[in-house]
Amino acid sequence: MNRGILFLSLLGFLPLVIPTCPVPCKCTSTIIDCTSKDLTVANLPAAFRPSAEIIHLGYNRLTSIPNGLFDNLKSLQVVYLQGNPWECTCDILYLRSWLQWQQNRTLYRDVRCSSPTHLQDRVIAYLTEDEVNSTCQYWYCSLALLSQLCLFILLFLQGILVIFIIVYLQKFRRMTAEARSTTRDLHQQVDPWVSSSRNPYNND
Repeated sequence: MNRGILFLSLLGFLPLVIPTCPVPCKCTSTIIDCTSKDLTVANLPAAFRPSAEIIHLGYNRLTSIPNGLFDNLKSLQVVYLQGNPWECTCDILYLRSWLQWQQNRTLYRDVRCSSPTHLQDRVIAYLTEDEVNSTCQYWYCSLALLSQLCLFILLFLQGILVIFIIVYLQKFRRMTAEARSTTRDLHQQVDPWVSSSRNPYNND
């Protein structure tokens, strides 16, 4: 009876241990098929099961691939990416880098830029970094610079706040010690006077 309960409990936890097939794809143990599912970057699955060897992402509306999406898939052999409107701007750098690490780049000759115009129909795997960087919008680069500046200012203010707290605590401790010392001195001065006032005839 106890073994049966334990077995059912383990079955209940299996969905948490083994990643399920991402919606709206179809899956086997090693193949994930997301062909023609009208996927965009916004609704692309955030992760794929680690056992995946083949992933089909062709004929969707993907313009780029999120950073790190394929990095932890150790068994991955090929990803079919044809038929997507790839935008070869800053966001394509991760896909370009991943493609360049593949042993057989000829499998990805049909993964080509749809935009911008001067890179249209270029094979993404063979783009240079300078070509991609030249397409980055100035506002995008300025925004990245502004974000870094804001982060630096925030860290600087946090550092000042920490220093202020430390100095305040040290000053508070010093004031507390001085107050205790003053209180002790007052007690020492008052005690003889109190004793003498209570016994006015002791000298006689």
